Parts: sequence; C-alpha cells; structure tokens
Amino acid sequence: MNPSPAIRRLAAIALTLALACLFAAPRAQAQGARCGAGVDLVVQALEKMSANSSNDELGDANQLLKRAAELCGELGDAWYYRSLVERKLGHAQLADFAMRQALKFPSDASTGQLNPFVLSTPALAAPDLHAGSRAVAGTGTPAPVASSHPADRWALVIGIGSFTDSHIAPLKYTASDAQSFQDALLDPKIGNFKADHVHSLLNDDATTKNIKMQLNWLARSAGPDDIVVVYVATHGSSRDLDTVGVNYIITHDTEIGANIDPDSLYATALPMVDIANAIATRVKAQRAAIFLDTCYSGNATVKDTRLIAPGIKNSAPSPQMLDHIKQGTGRMVFAASGTEQESLESDTLQHGFFTYFLVQALRQQGGATPLSRIFDYTQQQVSQTVATQFKQYNLQQNPVMSRSEDSTDFALGPPPGSSPAGGI
Repeated sequence: MNPSPAIRRLAAIALTLALACLFAAPRAQAQGARCGAGVDLVVQALEKMSANSSNDELGDANQLLKRAAELCGELGDAWYYRSLVERKLGHAQLADFAMRQALKFPSDASTGQLNPFVLSTPALAAPDLHAGSRAVAGTGTPAPVASSHPADRWALVIGIGSFTDSHIAPLKYTASDAQSFQDALLDPKIGNFKADHVHSLLNDDATTKNIKMQLNWLARSAGPDDIVVVYVATHGSSRDLDTVGVNYIITHDTEIGANIDPDSLYATALPMVDIANAIATRVKAQRAAIFLDTCYSGNATVKDTRLIAPGIKNSAPSPQMLDHIKQGTGRMVFAASGTEQESLESDTLQHGFFTYFLVQALRQQGGATPLSRIFDYTQQQVSQTVATQFKQYNLQQNPVMSRSEDSTDFALGPPPGSSPAGGI
C-alpha cells in the first residue's frame, strides 16, 4: 500500500533534518557534541539580542536559534537563549519548553544564567543637576553612581601571534604590543595599576577557554566605582568573505585546517559577541575601556593581504559590533582600524602602528589625560604614518572610537598626587 501524501511529507522532512545533522556533524575535538554550524547560528542570534532589540530582531534571533537546535539538538546554548527570546516575545509555554530542553544539555550560558537583555550598567537618563543624581531611564530607581575617582583598576591584556594550527598566518608583534600596553598600565606614572589586578594572556596561554575564564574574573572582581580595561591583539575574522565586521577572535587554539573547515573555525574561535556581552551585561564597573587591535595583517608590505588563511578574511569590528560592546554606561571602545581596513605591523617600529602610537600617547601625555585626547593623538599619528609609508600600496588605517554616551570620558591613570599602586 502506498503511503499517504501527509506521511510522505513527514518522511521528507525527517530525511532533510537527518541529512542536515549529518552534514553539520559535531566536532568532538572542538566542543564535544556541539555542531560547528549550530554554534555559528547561535552567534548570529546573539548579535541580534541586546537590551534594545526590536521585535523584528527578536524574531530573526528566534529563527536562528530554532535552526541551531535542529542542526544540533544537544546544543544547550541554542535552547537556553531561545527560552529567553521566547519569553521576551511573550511566548511563555514555548519559553518553558526551551528551558526544559536547555536543562538537559547544560552550558556555560545556562549555568551562569547569562542574559544579553539585562545590562550591568543601564543606560542613564539626563542627570538631575539639582540633586546630583543619575537616574536610570525607565526604571524609576537610581543607578549606582561612580565616584569622582575610581576605587580600583582591573585589566585583561591579550596578545596572540602564534597559533597551534599551522594554516593560520602567524603575527610578529601582537604579543610585544600586548606586553607594551601592559607595561604602560603598570607604570606608576601612567596607569598605576596594581600588578595582581592586571592579567595577561600571551600566545600559548591565550586559548579560547582561558580568555573566557579571565573575562569571568573581570566580571567578578570589578565594582561599580572601578575602571576596567580589556586589550586584545590578534587576527579578527568575519564569518565569510561576504560579511563585513569581526565575528570571531582567532585564539591560540583556533582550528581551521588544511581544507579551511568553517565548522572548526566556529567551534574553536572566540565569538566577538562573547566579549561584547561580558562587558555590557556582566562587568559592573561604570568606566570600561576596550581596545580591539583585532584585524592584523602579517605582512604590511604586500598589497592586498586580507587573508588569515585561504578563504578566511581579516576584518575590523563593524559599527554594529562596536554599538553592541558600548551598551550601558561609561563604555569607551577603540578599534585599531575602520571597517574594510586592516591593522598593520611595522618591522621598523617592531610593533603594530595602533599600539605603538597609543602607548606613545600615554607616555607623553600621562595616564591622567582623558582617553578622548589619547585617542585623538593616536588616530592622527596612525592615519598619517600608514598613509605615508604605504602610499604606493594605497593602504590606509584609521582608528575608530565609540562610546556609550557622547560625554563619556575618563583617564586610565589616577590624578597627580594620588596614593600608589592603583589606590585613591
């Protein structure tokens, strides 16, 4: 007896899903039972999930998360974030179902109850000049008010030039850039950070797992009155050659392989949105500076050096990603180059141009100088130097600054005459 049309349709759907799972098979060496393609869909969804997401963005995120769960039913993040989105959309029963599925496959997100819809430092309304208060827009309760001087300073410094995967082009000066920036933070005349408040991950230590652990350390350590600094220097990769903007940070243990396997890239690199969400939703400090030197060319003297490896594009942070990172209050984000540009290294300076002039500005002007002025100098020097030295290749590098409010500004170091070792 021939099966009915309905049964044939169900059989066709089942076969399609089975084939999808087959071709998006989990990479055991990367993230256990997770499917690389599913992981990337979760990342795409997270890029649409924020405190200011529209219903259209939530709907798009929901569809991506549904597809991720179809591709890899054991992907706990897909179920957990879907539960948040469904509840945000007012679908209580679907949210409860997704959460029950998430509990079957625990993930870092569900265990830590991460929520990209809740900011750790909510956006502020216009200040009440008479009362001196800064009320949170829409809440009716005051936000934690940062004191005039920070109680403490915390920093995570990351520099990656060597990679376990030999198919990823090495970088000459990213680790020395990170060390130079760290030295400036520790210098009593500049940052005056306490030594045990600055954690660095260089080369072999800068694995995806270690970076996530150190972001957790920052979130746990810093209070509302503190300053937080994050510095990252490595390759930045867009999802594919047609996508503008950094979606992944290439860590020391990122895998691409000889045949450029996207599943391995998605499953082993660090999504930029993970850093964005850590800063926006978990770091309580009301002053945070993020320096992203994440679009490196390993050979600035060769024209059109836009590949980390064949098929993988170096790419600077997109405006949308910068907006994601700066959510909340007191956030300043500095990118080493503009969209569709690379961050270049100099054999003469033995540094990347951005970090060289950033540290030079801090040393010349001092740590008490507002970061907006530090950036003005850095931007001018980088733009002019790159344009002059690489005129024959028509290479340009124009650093970008983005901040949560137009008035946001602060210095990395304490004012003159303050107590030593980061205290005020």
